[in-house]
Amino acid sequence: MVQWKLKPILNTNLMNKLIRDGKVAVLVSPGHGAGWSTWNAEHEEILFDPAIVEFVEHNKWEELDVYVKLKYPQIYAGGMQDLQIEWLPEGTEFIINEYDGNESLEVKSDIVWHRA
Repeated sequence: MVQWKLKPILNTNLMNKLIRDGKVAVLVSPGHGAGWSTWNAEHEEILFDPAIVEFVEHNKWEELDVYVKLKYPQIYAGGMQDLQIEWLPEGTEFIINEYDGNESLEVKSDIVWHRA
């Protein structure tokens, strides 16, 4: 079983994010078939894009489709219809895991490390 992981994001402080009550909106696509950010790793900003968050939050899927086609014409948007919002405290380190298109968010502090 192969599991793909999004490479670490180094400059997220420079990206636009939607922050409410000290929590950052992160977009994840848990449906099988296609990932969202994991299938577009060279466009890390789609993890946080405030406009996409607003469209998802208000179930404006047609408007989201138009926005993504105009702003990110080069991405594969197959996982877009399954997008969900995860709210993480500012500064939380995380990765997006993906298997068979199913993305899941994993917080660094929740990982149990083993030592040889």
